[in-house]
Amino acid sequence: MNDEAIRFFGPLGAEVMEALWAAESAMTVREVLDALNRDRSTPLAYTTVMTVLTRLTDKGALRRTRRGRSYAYEPVAADTAGIAVRSVLEEFGDAAVAHFVEQVSTDPDAQSRLQRLLDEE
Repeated sequence: MNDEAIRFFGPLGAEVMEALWAAESAMTVREVLDALNRDRSTPLAYTTVMTVLTRLTDKGALRRTRRGRSYAYEPVAADTAGIAVRSVLEEFGDAAVAHFVEQVSTDPDAQSRLQRLLDEE
């Protein structure tokens, strides 16, 4: 499991995120529960997974949409870094962008990485 995801989401939250990132589409609580319990000797409870999904949604890491009588969950970004950046931008807006530009402007290695990324677009 990804160490960054564990630090950012906690151990169970990271497991949930890994399952959702690996999925081809949004998953219901039952689908996430089944994926997590596949390799467990002691299964998780439905309510435990539902609580983790609700908390990750409240933190802005997941998007929840109606699917029949339940909800389906999907990550708002492709990885932990994407979710972290999204969170910082939502919380701090232009100030976060200004600080990023300031940091990059004083770091030649960061400028090179940024230019390389822009060239790939």
